[in-house]
Order: sequence, then C-alpha cells, then structure tokens
Amino acid sequence: MASTDIGIDLGTASILVYIRGKGVVLKEPSVVAFDRDTQKIRAIGEDARLMLGRTPGNITAVRPLRQGVISDYTVTEKMLRYFIQKSIGKKIYRKLNIAVCVPSGATEVEKKAVEDAAVNCGAREVFIIEEPIAAAIGAGIDIDKPCGNMIVDIGGGTTDIAVISLKGTVVSTSVKIAGDDFDEAIVRYMRKKHNLLVGERTAEEVKIKVGTCYPLSEDMTMDVRGRNLVTGLPKSVPISSSEIEEALRETTVQIVEAVHSVLEKTPPELAADIADRGIVLTGGGAMLRGLDELIQSKTGINTMVADDAMTCVAIGTGKYVESMTGKSIE
Repeated sequence: MASTDIGIDLGTASILVYIRGKGVVLKEPSVVAFDRDTQKIRAIGEDARLMLGRTPGNITAVRPLRQGVISDYTVTEKMLRYFIQKSIGKKIYRKLNIAVCVPSGATEVEKKAVEDAAVNCGAREVFIIEEPIAAAIGAGIDIDKPCGNMIVDIGGGTTDIAVISLKGTVVSTSVKIAGDDFDEAIVRYMRKKHNLLVGERTAEEVKIKVGTCYPLSEDMTMDVRGRNLVTGLPKSVPISSSEIEEALRETTVQIVEAVHSVLEKTPPELAADIADRGIVLTGGGAMLRGLDELIQSKTGINTMVADDAMTCVAIGTGKYVESMTGKSIE
C-alpha cells in the first residue's frame, strides 16, 4: 500500500485517530505520565489517565494540550508518535498523509506547532482543518452547498461555534469553556456546598452519571466520595442531578451566550437557513444531558446532538484528508 491517510482529532481531553478504510481505530485520553527524576515518559493515554491524582512525587500525569492548543511541544510530539504507531502498527509506509484539526480561533503559530509535530512523526503531507468544519463533515452535513449550517463543537478544552456555507466558515468563535470546565465547576460546587474535596476523575464520573444542565423530569442521585475538608477524613455524600444542574449553570450559560453572539453576527439569509435546519451539537461535551434542550429553549431554534458526537471531528478530519489526497489512491 503506497499511502495511508490518517485523520487526527488532537483534543485537550482525548485523541482520536481515523484511518482511511478502517474508521476510528483509536480513542485515548491525551494524558502523559512523566518521571521527573529520569526525564522519561512512564505511560501514555489510558494508562496515564489512571494515574491522574494518584502519583508519587517524582511522577506527574500531565495533559500536554491545554484548551485545544499545544502547551508542551516535546511531550505532544512523543504522544502523537506513540498514537500513530499504535494505530498503524510498526509497518513503514512510503507516504503518510495526516490531517489534524485545530480550534477555529487558533493562531498561525499554534497551527505551525501542530503541523511541525505531525511532520516530525513521519507525515509526508500535513493538512490543517478547523474543528467546526471537521465536525460538520463528520456529522454528515453537506458543506459544499450555499446553505447555512450551524455547528457547536464542545470538546474538553474549547467550544467551537461556527456557521458554515460553501466549505468555509462564515462566522465563528472559539470559547475556552468546555468539558473540563464542567468538571471544575463540579469540584468547586462540592467544596463550597458540601465541604468535600473531590478530584478531576470523580467530578467527570459525576458529570457522566447524574450531570445535567436542564431540569430533568425525574431526579437522579449518586454517592460521591472525597475528603471532608472539616475533619480531613474520607466521606461519602449523596448528590442529585438538580444540584449538578445548579453547579453547571454558570458555565453552560457562557456557551449559550457564545451561540447567541454567533447568531447575532450571522448574515440574514444564513440565519434563515439555520432557523430552518437547526443547530447541530458535536464533541464529547455535547453529550451532557439537556444541553440541546437548554440551547433550544434559549434560542428558539431546533437543536440536536449528532450521532456519534464524540467521533464526529475525527471522522470529518479523516474524510477531509481523503478528499485532499484524491480518491484514486487505495
């Protein structure tokens, strides 16, 4: 096989790899466990995520990407190389075409950093694609037509909101509020309301199990374990979904306001298309219960979560590289 087309969703929380003909072959947390004494990487991906908040002093579990941007270049490059090798095996290809997505507000310097990292991992050709466009392609939206489509891609570090028409972004914004901020809001709430200190992983678990940002018809509850800040001892506290809705309110309102501001700047013809076609939510953060209902209630526009919201960007990035390299290469 002469060429391999790879699409990479380089996310703050997780990395997804799409290979032409195989689909999404890898989804792992973008976490690296680093030994400060030996300056060596101890674990990458899921193995490293399990170490978050549970490491001895000399080992630190870090996320080399912050808010969709490379914050630690060397570690990101090693992590990227590891995931590419894990996806395609140890075989050497003559040609590796890699498409990587970046947040819509990424600067030229940030794009160049992503491009360099991919080149150093063995890419012959590198394509940079903006996240909302990748998300739209992955969600099955035909972006070639002169018709307005609104995409809200909520990842781990950033939320990208864009109105797309004729393969391009007409209006867009990228806000540094997303899934990680939902977790942090839960950590703050638990500390303030229940004097309970919980870690990031516990907060994420609470968000997935009982988290919501729109009142549910039936309240769900779960027991949350952490450290009591008064006694300093471990403690378990029952938490309901209505409490989590309160905890997340401030954060989710900011996402709704960002959607509103993009709609305000949208040309009238495209705004009419969006009113007709609705708003599509993608990304892991879109899976938060009630987010579609919240946006719909505040904008009055039909809002839906894309199928496989989590993998939309990776699939779109992969399809983009396929279209760029031509269909004849198999």
